[in-house]
Amino acid sequence: MTRVAIIAAMPGELKPLVHGWPSSRRGNIRFWAQRTEEEEWIAACAGAGQEAATRAFAAIEDGGPIDLIISLGWVGALTEDVAPGAAYNAAGVIDVRTGERFRCDAGAGEQWLLTSPIVADAAEKQRLASAYKADLVDMEAAALARLALMRGIPFYCIKGVSDGIHEKLPDLNRFIRADGQFALTAMVLFSILRPWYWLALMRMGENSRKASQRMKESVFDFLVDQGDSEDRNGDADHKL
Repeated sequence: MTRVAIIAAMPGELKPLVHGWPSSRRGNIRFWAQRTEEEEWIAACAGAGQEAATRAFAAIEDGGPIDLIISLGWVGALTEDVAPGAAYNAAGVIDVRTGERFRCDAGAGEQWLLTSPIVADAAEKQRLASAYKADLVDMEAAALARLALMRGIPFYCIKGVSDGIHEKLPDLNRFIRADGQFALTAMVLFSILRPWYWLALMRMGENSRKASQRMKESVFDFLVDQGDSEDRNGDADHKL
């Protein structure tokens, strides 16, 4: 049986994709699974950051060897060439902490993704774009790319853009707990008293919603291209 691991940071990133899938929880890790006689798709999220992504991967691997990894989730734009609300199949990942570069497997796109230890604000995005000539930034993908390389299995990144390069948002790092979980209630309470952030947050929310839908469609298109199912066209709506 082919086991495909789809790993994100937060449930909202996976919501359209896993709609209707059986779900479960182990501590702070949430799982969704879809199985056929030949395939098992397991989606998981454990929070933001490389450590959380590693925990999600390890939890899926507890159930058996993984044959393919897809890193899914929201990213920030580092250039004006990528559109908020759109999804991209990244060409590769650069770990800002170590300088390592990981190429995604055949069939990937053109945009390069940076994995940063923090949520990048507008100033940091411009610095990263200048230093690395990359297009997108997240907090998790490099950990999964490294694990895929260690195990010799294919790795892909399908990322949806939640915020543009110039968006002025609150410092979201203050709301990420040590375990990678996002303190949404605290962020909402913080923002209520700061109306100058409201429009940017509303745009991010709408872009995130659109990006999640586009990621779902991109995952489906990717798996069709890979021939990873006996008949994706016939049962796409059922599966996804």
